[in-house]
Amino acid sequence: MKAPRFSYVRPESLDSVLELLAEHEGEARILAGGQSLMPTLNMRLSEPRLLIDINRIDALKGISLEDGTVRIGALARHAEVLESPLAAEHLPLIADAMPHVAHVAVRNRGTFGGSIALADPAAELPACAVALNASFVLASTRGRRTVPARSFFHGLYETELAEDELLVEARIPAIAPGYRSAFMEFARRHGDFALAGVCCHARVEGCVLRDVSLACFGGEDRPRFAAAASAAAEGRAWSEEVKDAVKAALGGELEPEGTFHASAETRVHLAQVLAARAVDRMLAAG
Repeated sequence: MKAPRFSYVRPESLDSVLELLAEHEGEARILAGGQSLMPTLNMRLSEPRLLIDINRIDALKGISLEDGTVRIGALARHAEVLESPLAAEHLPLIADAMPHVAHVAVRNRGTFGGSIALADPAAELPACAVALNASFVLASTRGRRTVPARSFFHGLYETELAEDELLVEARIPAIAPGYRSAFMEFARRHGDFALAGVCCHARVEGCVLRDVSLACFGGEDRPRFAAAASAAAEGRAWSEEVKDAVKAALGGELEPEGTFHASAETRVHLAQVLAARAVDRMLAAG
């Protein structure tokens, strides 16, 4: 199929982008990497009247460290994040996840902000943001606001973004001394969307876990902060008993959808196994 007719504009400033979004509210789409948008256009799953190309907006680019927080611009390419020394040092969870994001060709064009704004429930980066308690800066002609990742994702491809807003950047706390992270996912082939995945972040004292943050993705309509499973491990020395408690908690709080790829039961089982392995890997890293 061919894409529907639409108008195209490539603004030179962020203010121009926001003015266009306000003027064409609900009828405009943002073009960044285009790795998800272009297929939906060609299949006519998306029919905007206006396409706003933001690739010339320098204010949306770059990765930087500011007062213990890593800023990732919405236009930072996946490949840029993957190769970033800042991300490798201060965001090891995201550095660990990046090689699992699609394939090389997609990572070369796809953007960090695009993955967050699309909110595919099987995507890695939204779950990492939830686990790390990141926040997102949203801008419009009405001003800016900051939304925590844990309240940003509303459902299948649904987010806190209003139709006149643009995701400007992600702000993620840099890893603090004593903290460790681990990422694991299960996919049929490397680069495919995960059938289940787990992000784990915690402060490790010997084999005791504190400030535990587990996030799961790949089965429900959004990434989930696994509060019950995190609490089951909190302040306890990692053991088979604690491992079983975490698995039981996950089994009680996850509500995945079954598909022809994997049943709901299979997805829960995978999440339980991956969570245990992620903690094992995190502890072994010390």
